[in-house]
Amino acid sequence: MNKPSMIGKSISRRGALQGMAAATAVAAIPMRASAQDATLRWWSPQGAPAQVAAYQAQIAEFEAANPGIKVVFETTSDEGYAPQLAAAFSSGEVPDIVTHLPSFATQSYYANGLLEPFNDVIEAIGVDDFYPGANDVFKAADGNYAGTGIGNSAANMLWLRTDLMEEAGIAEAPTTWDELRTACQAMQKGGIYGAVLPYGRNSMTTLIFVGVIHQAGGQVFDTDLNVNLDTQATRDALEFYASMRELCPPGATNYSWGEAITAFVSGATATGIYTGRVLGNVNAQNPPIADFITCVTYPTKSADIPTWTFNDFPSVFIPKQSRNIDAAKAFAASLFNPPGYIQQLHAAPGHVLPVLKSINNNPLYQANEIIQKYPAEVELMSQAAAGGFNLGYESENHPSNEKAGEVVGSGVIADMVQRVVLNGENPDQVIGETTTAIENIMNG
Repeated sequence: MNKPSMIGKSISRRGALQGMAAATAVAAIPMRASAQDATLRWWSPQGAPAQVAAYQAQIAEFEAANPGIKVVFETTSDEGYAPQLAAAFSSGEVPDIVTHLPSFATQSYYANGLLEPFNDVIEAIGVDDFYPGANDVFKAADGNYAGTGIGNSAANMLWLRTDLMEEAGIAEAPTTWDELRTACQAMQKGGIYGAVLPYGRNSMTTLIFVGVIHQAGGQVFDTDLNVNLDTQATRDALEFYASMRELCPPGATNYSWGEAITAFVSGATATGIYTGRVLGNVNAQNPPIADFITCVTYPTKSADIPTWTFNDFPSVFIPKQSRNIDAAKAFAASLFNPPGYIQQLHAAPGHVLPVLKSINNNPLYQANEIIQKYPAEVELMSQAAAGGFNLGYESENHPSNEKAGEVVGSGVIADMVQRVVLNGENPDQVIGETTTAIENIMNG
């Protein structure tokens, strides 16, 4: 058993998580492929061995039900999918289905006329089985859905070592930046660093820092999608991020997702920032600390600022140039059949969380060893993800931002962090130039 969770008062759920009725399985999906002798190409950046094994089981089930149709799984990467898909769209040699990309990428591709509307796939899966509002982030300006979520994620949870906290005399999990810094300083000793944050020019730095801006009470865009970066909140976020640099390993200058999770899982840092993949990785790679880890939502500048959880809304979509649209839609719908979907979620328990009410309540899903060992942590991540946002959907008052993917891909926010935090450039000048760069993207 792990130590009692240090999670305090739970955050409010969206109405999405209220009134769930127990269910054991989604209804059988009626959509069937009509193509014969077709080969579907499936791309995803989520390619850990257990995940690939789950995908292969889903593929085998679909192929058995649809003779003549083959599915080939191909791995992309979190940092490299944009140029890979750009080349595919340019050449016309596109995959037939893509999963696990963030919702803002899906919206951008759809806005550029590159994706097939996903409405009938959502209907085949079962509209009422999705948590209320789960598909709002995928609704395009023309009223169609660009895709749907294959899961939820809480990508910027603060992970804590409860044993190191106890040794340092820290009784409560930090809820503010000052408390976090104090805790990290107290635990940074004996070759263990207090924290891990990314400072590289990559998507992790961009996406995590967007969260830090919100945790300072700011936002990148206002509710009319005008750039709203030149604020005191952005300056406070940069100051906080700079103050944390000395508490992170030297290599954090180039850290992205892989390095960040490895630093915490290996025991090199006392705190971490990542999704629920931490749970499985710690138990598999560093069992001695498995009973001493927990998570909370990431601290904010002050207690009066609400938490802001980054959910990239891992998606599933179909390129319009696919030569096998009907078969691709049938396969996309089949990914939500209970046995295969549950196996896929169990491949990284707590990392990708279910988007269907019936799956969350399915005893087979709840029976997972990691989910049973860390019920409070998985529950908190589920709550946080359900109320989560990203640059393409910054708040309930923001419309979906079709240019968010281009902003992330440009690297201008990560550049801002590096210029101010690592290079010591004038924040006012850098924020102004970054604002202009984002405005150019929005108007381009």
